[in-house]
Amino acid sequence: MASAASRRRAPTRWLEPPPVQEIQAQALAGALGLPRPLAALLAARGHGDPAAAKQFLRPQLEQLLDPLALPDMDVAAARLARAIARRETIVVHGDYDVDGMCSTALMTRALRVLGGTVVPFIPDRRSDGYDLTDAGVNAAIAAGASLVLTCDCGTSAMAAARRLQAAGIDLIISDHHLPGGPLPPAVAVLNPQRTDKPYAEVGRDLAAVGVAFKLALQVTRACGGNENVVLNMLDLVALATVADVARLRGENRVLVRRGLGLMAESRSPGLRALIRSSGLEGKAITAGRVGYTLAPRLNALGRLASALRGVDLLLAETDAEANGLARQCEELNRERQDMDRALLDSAMRAVDAMDLEETWAVTVSGEGWHPGVIGIVASRIVEQTSRPAFLIAVHDGVGKGSGRSIGAFDLHAALVACDDLLIKHGGHRAAAGLTIDAARIPEFAARFNALARERLVRDDLVRELKLDLELPLEEATPDLEKLLRHFEPFGMGNPGPMFVARGVRVAVGATKLGTDGIKAQMAGPAGPIEAVGWGMADRARELAAGRVVDIAYKLERNEFRGVSKLQLGLSDFREAR
Repeated sequence: MASAASRRRAPTRWLEPPPVQEIQAQALAGALGLPRPLAALLAARGHGDPAAAKQFLRPQLEQLLDPLALPDMDVAAARLARAIARRETIVVHGDYDVDGMCSTALMTRALRVLGGTVVPFIPDRRSDGYDLTDAGVNAAIAAGASLVLTCDCGTSAMAAARRLQAAGIDLIISDHHLPGGPLPPAVAVLNPQRTDKPYAEVGRDLAAVGVAFKLALQVTRACGGNENVVLNMLDLVALATVADVARLRGENRVLVRRGLGLMAESRSPGLRALIRSSGLEGKAITAGRVGYTLAPRLNALGRLASALRGVDLLLAETDAEANGLARQCEELNRERQDMDRALLDSAMRAVDAMDLEETWAVTVSGEGWHPGVIGIVASRIVEQTSRPAFLIAVHDGVGKGSGRSIGAFDLHAALVACDDLLIKHGGHRAAAGLTIDAARIPEFAARFNALARERLVRDDLVRELKLDLELPLEEATPDLEKLLRHFEPFGMGNPGPMFVARGVRVAVGATKLGTDGIKAQMAGPAGPIEAVGWGMADRARELAAGRVVDIAYKLERNEFRGVSKLQLGLSDFREAR
């Protein structure tokens, strides 16, 4: 029987490349000595001016805004510096995902190096829930803290902030989530998403770890410390920014490019151990490898165990301590993968039973599902169906749900419209969570679907593939692939360039690769070029030898057993038109 992941494939609409601005592309190519395809790609992505193109291709730390440009930074740094000088106990309160763990570890280390007395705290996903809540307040009181610094949470924690205020404990919020209303009472609220005190557009995409980095830098300056301590933690900034799927543009592009450069030779025993245990030692650390290999291992701690162990790993002082914690990450990640597969199969069986002509928003629930993995599976259901989806794990009559959406549908707005059915909810346009009485799940599913049918059109339910540039295979050279690395890091806001080549002949027909991939040979001007496509095993017969097809692809380099060669990463293909 076909696997859950291959049962259903949403249709794909190719969005054709924009017309090439030839005059601009040729001028850019001449000014910077670039090949025409690279110049055309730069122009298409808004970097047609030579100065802007240079800045994009060579991001430097000097391009970052001064930390004091972030509203409330001066007040926050001064309060932390005073707490360090007075030997006050500071609780650094993070979140249980990679961004929260890295932000907490970065601030804890930076403040301790300056002489601060710091107690890191991260709530338990299952018992404490998300955000600064009573659990965090109680932890601060138990620690005898006079100051709480949040990392990756707190912007909406009104009740907990008031409890801290009543207890005489100061609060500094560092976060990046959208404010949902009035800000909580606090000494300072560092958040690039604030609308009352806007931050520059170049920095509005900062993950929480980017805010923490700037705060750590400013506190270090205020205390006369060594800024290199903070700069050497840019590897944590890169890890968390990529893991949180933040847009890799503006300040984030600088932070991640510099951080990835540090990662292979990180000074952190914990990060080195994580890289070794995941099989990446000696390999180039790219944003893709961070997102698909490193981040899930660290995230597994927060999903299945205690996120505070992740902070312990990132703060480890010795290889022996770090290696043990990295092994836990590896074991928990394997367990998480097994749970993902089982849950995806169960959920997709339910989806298979639905009439997707009538179901425009998917809700699936199950008894005993682990709430730590439902978000991952919800994302995969969206990939398979091109519909917004909620997965709800039911325990003792209460459902905890995680939802993911498509570009055209505002998930947060939909939950607001379902407020009377829910115990609580939160999130943003693309991802959200809810708590619901299990008896009301069918009513929620019906209304969620009705909202989707009201707010979407059928064309929205089609996966879109955005093509950047037409690139015939004779222009797809190893030299171009090498130059394209200057566009990295790739990710949200800066996807890897997607090319289209038309009328390509299949030289050697497709064969199966792994569990769901295919490998074929395409006829190129200098001989066959290998093409690999993942998730396409059911389409192998469409790439028979001699067929002529249009292909959407990325230029990649395959390194295997000491051999390096150019490879086409197939994203889609269709009969030549």
